[in-house]
Parts: sequence; C-alpha cells; structure tokens
Amino acid sequence: MKSDFIGIYFTVDDFLLTFAIIAAVLLILFILLIVNVVKTSKLKKRYEAFMMGKDASSLEDTLMKHIQQVEELLVNESENRENIQSISNYLKHTFQKVGMVKYDAFNEMGGKLSFSLALLDQKDDGFIINAMHSREGCYTYIKEIVNGNSIIVLAEEEKEALNIAMGVKDSVEE
Repeated sequence: MKSDFIGIYFTVDDFLLTFAIIAAVLLILFILLIVNVVKTSKLKKRYEAFMMGKDASSLEDTLMKHIQQVEELLVNESENRENIQSISNYLKHTFQKVGMVKYDAFNEMGGKLSFSLALLDQKDDGFIINAMHSREGCYTYIKEIVNGNSIIVLAEEEKEALNIAMGVKDSVEE
C-alpha cells in the first residue's frame, strides 16, 4: 500500500523500518540519559561531601593555611639541611676511628694488663696512648699521629693499634 506524502511514496514496510530505527535510537538515548543521571548524582554527592559545612571563603582560608604550612616546612627543611651540614663538618674533626691492642709488656706479668689505644679522626690525625703495666707501676705514653704516621718510632703493639684504627687490619679477639 502506497501513500502520497509530499510527493514521495513510502510503503508500510519503509514506515515500519524507519519507526524501528527511530525507536532503537530513542532507546539508546534513554539508556545514555540514565547513565548520565547516575554519574551526575554521584558527582553531586561527592561535591556536597567536599563542601559540607564550608563556604567559599572558609575553603579559601583552609587552602591558604595549608600553603602557609608548606612554606614553613620548606623553611624548616632548609634550616635542617644547614644543621646537618654543620654537624657533618664538626664530625670531621672528632675521633671516629679506634684501634686497641692488649698485651703483656713484661713477661713476668700475666693477664695482658698493658694496652695501646689509637684514636683518629676522618683524616687519620690523632694520637696513640700506650699504657705499660709492670710490678712497679703503670707507665703511660702518648704519640701524635698525623695523616696516619708518627714522627716517633712506634712499637709493634702501637703499629697494630694504628692499623686497626685505620682499617688496615681487623682487631683480633683473644
């Protein structure tokens, strides 16, 4: 069956096909509308939760407060960095390396009561203390160390303590 509609002839089948296509497009648009309504609803809930109890000026105050806190943290970080550098410079001049050797200074004495103790800084400057214990008393000597060397001749125990402090030799447990 044909109808005359503005000079164009359509069949009933053409009309039903066009109606079906329009109905399908409307169905797809309706589904997209529902999806957008759900997403908008979720976004609105998140926005309300974010803005709950806050107006624009109080939100701005909060942001300014956080920016100020970040700036204070940056200043503190700079001060901490300077303090750490100062401590690091100070530590270069402190005794960091230690070596000790216990020994018997005289054969008649037992128990290894004598010792040599080396104390060095980062540049291997420092001193060696040598304490020799005998029946008559204890004698203590000190020798200056510069760059890991002494201008005074070192005894074997003193050399060993110096090597332990400089990391040349591990200490031996007896």
